[in-house]
Amino acid sequence: MTTITRAELVKKYRKDFPATKSLFIRLDDIIIEIRISAGKLYRYLENYFKDFLASKQKSDILITAHECGAVDLNINYTVKQPDPGKIKIKEEFCNLSDGKVVRKMLTGMIFAFGDGENIAIGPCTENSNQVINFINTRFIEHKLNQGCFLGHAAGVIQHGRGLAIAGFSGMGKSTLALHLMSMGATFVSNDRVMVKESGEQVTFYGVAKQPRINPGTALNNPDLLPIIPLEERDHFLSISKAKLWDLEHKYDALIHECFGPEKFILRASMNALVILNWQRDESETVIKVVDPLKRKDLLPAFTKETGLFYIPDSPAKIKDQNIEDYAKLLSKTTVIEISGGVDFDMAAKICHKFMTRGTFQPTTAKHA
Repeated sequence: MTTITRAELVKKYRKDFPATKSLFIRLDDIIIEIRISAGKLYRYLENYFKDFLASKQKSDILITAHECGAVDLNINYTVKQPDPGKIKIKEEFCNLSDGKVVRKMLTGMIFAFGDGENIAIGPCTENSNQVINFINTRFIEHKLNQGCFLGHAAGVIQHGRGLAIAGFSGMGKSTLALHLMSMGATFVSNDRVMVKESGEQVTFYGVAKQPRINPGTALNNPDLLPIIPLEERDHFLSISKAKLWDLEHKYDALIHECFGPEKFILRASMNALVILNWQRDESETVIKVVDPLKRKDLLPAFTKETGLFYIPDSPAKIKDQNIEDYAKLLSKTTVIEISGGVDFDMAAKICHKFMTRGTFQPTTAKHA
């Protein structure tokens, strides 16, 4: 196998497939410049990141995306084992002397990064979602190197009070977040948050990733319904709720198109963490405050490994935080468990009331 460096990779592909069109986006405290070789991808990303566009200026992070066919780097990869609860093997990687290469096995996309260099190589336009994810991993890495914890959650804010929403697989954290958007909230994040203690307060940072929702979520929210083409709506309306829940079909729900401008920010106080732990049955929906130091069984719904795309800036940050560390951090905010039967309307009302008043009353209601 060939031994290659990240620097050699960057030099070769930036020369062979020049990326000359620049897009600047501001993600909280940094400016990222994205240089793109394909006009179609540029236009797509320009609309996707519309809430975060910045004027041309000096950037903190440079990412280049080079449109070409899938390439064989002739290096020895290691397969990334699936996350707990998952079965598909999607990625393989190789640690280089000056960085790392990650290859997406289904698409052939290659991402190389390290020492401040970041490059995407392959059929970028066809796999724009993977390019977007790569851009966001650069921001996540930046925040983790500032000392943040990584969380698996959506997030919204209203009346100055931020709410993170976590849940075990398939619980509907994005659906609940979008219900709250329709009640006037502002979006903070769809699937990842970076959390940091600030004195006696907790702050969380979102990721510029637009929600990807299934048809059932869109059909039950007038603000989201327009994303389903008219010719497809009757088909989805004929499907049972149970089948809609499990449907793999996804739509991008761009916040600026569904809810208007200035409704997506990336920083908020984390006044509460809601953990969805409910079931699809007819039992009572129970909403109560819990102590994370005593209910560590709930915390795997929120904790997240840093993953392949994180290179720490010091050896002290190599290990992921443990459950004890997360519990201590979350004890500085309000943690709410929602269990029993699924009831998005009730959960949204309680969460909205919390953000409006800053107080919470435990609730039990029969799920109809």
